[in-house]
Amino acid sequence: MSRAQAESVIKNIIREIAQECASKGQAVSETLVAFMVKAVVLDPANEFNVDRTLTKDDVQKLIRLCVDRLMDTRSPALDTVKMQVYFDMNYTTRSDFLDEHRRVLESRLQPVLREITDSRARTREELESLYRKIVSAVLLRSGLGSPTDIAVVREATAALQSVFPQTELGTFMSLTKRDKERQLLELTMIVTGIRLFNKECGKGGEGIDDLPAILNEAVPATTQNVDAEIHAALRGANKYTALVEKIQSGESMEGPSVQLLKEALINSRQHEAFLRVILNDVISCAQQVEMLEQQLAARMEQLQATVQSKTAVPTAQVYPQFIHLSQLWSGFQDEMVLLSVLSNILASLDPFTRGHRELFNDEVLMPFLTGVSIKSDEQRIQETSGHESRVNPNDFRDLDWLFPETTKNFNKLPLQYRGFCAWALAKFDRLLLPANPEIGVLRFKEHFYAFSSKKAAMEFSSNIEGYIQQVAEGAKRSPELIQLLELHTQFATITPYTTGKDQGRMIEKPVTKCDSGTQTDTHILEANIVKSYEWNEWELRRKAIKLANLRTRVTHSMQTDLSNMRRDTAIQVWPPKEQLTQTKGDSYTNVPQPHVFMAGLRGGGMNQSTVMTKMDLTIDVDQT
Repeated sequence: MSRAQAESVIKNIIREIAQECASKGQAVSETLVAFMVKAVVLDPANEFNVDRTLTKDDVQKLIRLCVDRLMDTRSPALDTVKMQVYFDMNYTTRSDFLDEHRRVLESRLQPVLREITDSRARTREELESLYRKIVSAVLLRSGLGSPTDIAVVREATAALQSVFPQTELGTFMSLTKRDKERQLLELTMIVTGIRLFNKECGKGGEGIDDLPAILNEAVPATTQNVDAEIHAALRGANKYTALVEKIQSGESMEGPSVQLLKEALINSRQHEAFLRVILNDVISCAQQVEMLEQQLAARMEQLQATVQSKTAVPTAQVYPQFIHLSQLWSGFQDEMVLLSVLSNILASLDPFTRGHRELFNDEVLMPFLTGVSIKSDEQRIQETSGHESRVNPNDFRDLDWLFPETTKNFNKLPLQYRGFCAWALAKFDRLLLPANPEIGVLRFKEHFYAFSSKKAAMEFSSNIEGYIQQVAEGAKRSPELIQLLELHTQFATITPYTTGKDQGRMIEKPVTKCDSGTQTDTHILEANIVKSYEWNEWELRRKAIKLANLRTRVTHSMQTDLSNMRRDTAIQVWPPKEQLTQTKGDSYTNVPQPHVFMAGLRGGGMNQSTVMTKMDLTIDVDQT
């Protein structure tokens, strides 16, 4: 089966599960169904083999199991999965929230801006209508008052006329569309700055809300709400933890289902993790508001000093300050938007925790908690603090143990399982106990493990890989743990929605890489280009005249003597062969150099006859 066919089968399975749930009165999203399909396949109890193609019976079994789980309205595990899916679909980073808000705002402003930039006003009435549209666009973009409020419109019109009088519309109309949009944005910021400054001076500010004061009330109130939710989630988690410990220790076999208690505990811990993400963003809002208030006060003082007791102020000095003032106010508006979004997410998380709170209310749990010490996370960590509770690294010379006094940035170590005890997760089958890093952090294969007690650390060290495998097997039975414990690297089929190393921060989704190749045709579609097409009517006229002239012409041909009887010919030659010749070698002989001496050539004078004697003085070669 190809990949495309497999994806089509999976989509059909998801669609069929969603339709069957809807027919039974339970509306579920396809994202939730997809997560549940993965969870059912991962659970070893369901005996699905992911390495082979699913048969028809396997598909029917998968659909039945998924529908049964999705229809279980009293399952804390399902509520946890729903909460994770909701948070993943609705939460994003601060910058993404604001970018999306600005994008939506600009899309709503586009019709108004298009009417202004595309206007071809000529008459006086048309120009006045265009000016009113510019005022409305400035008000809508700035968010300072309603365009239907007469007092707000008058104030905005007066501020705009001081910067952009109606007589400048002719120059505005001559600009390009992009320049018009740029000038409208600049006019909006200047008018916004003027109105804000007038409000500060007590001369205007109609319809402008006091955003700094509103934020100074809303941010602490939201922080208190999130803190209250966190403490409520921790109280429930502490009760569930104490009761599970009591049952698993063998003190009492009576009580609610341990499986349901663990699912409720996981739900509470996941709720707490998401609440801390929201709390971190609210704290960032508070810090941003404080910084903006300081900058706003400084800018107002500077503007007061610039325009004080002056009848006329150069625009080059005051306009940039108005623009900066508008940008600061836009920052307050962004914080209002972000705080509103976070408040909505906070309220939307509550229904996903209501199921286990109703199932295990105080009336149900109190009879079983009699005489049980309910410890908070801080109490558990405090009980295991102290030098005597630490691991002795000398007992494990082949392992790497980290301690606060020996490790730089010890508190920022990325602990595995979100800081829960690795030993308890395996030993007590998915029990979430907070770990105390001061006992000692074990570094194994570039991962850091913390524990709830010295005993837990020592037992985990004796069989590290075995305990890690047990945690992974537990996550297969409770797939909501994959996100909570940040196990997405072990389960590539599950996309993480969890928070990151720093508490309250979202992490980046892992990038799955593989070698792949594609091949495409050079020309997917057949060429359908009409070569004779011509868009220029003058070119068509020229061609028509040319064709008309050709009708009155006669074609002649002639042949010369040189071209007569010519035909194409071809010849073939044999290239010369490469040949070698051999000649005699050079040689030489050595002969004696002749030396002959002629004696008596001068003669004997007048008295004696000349007698010439020839003497051979040649020496043999051997003697030389």
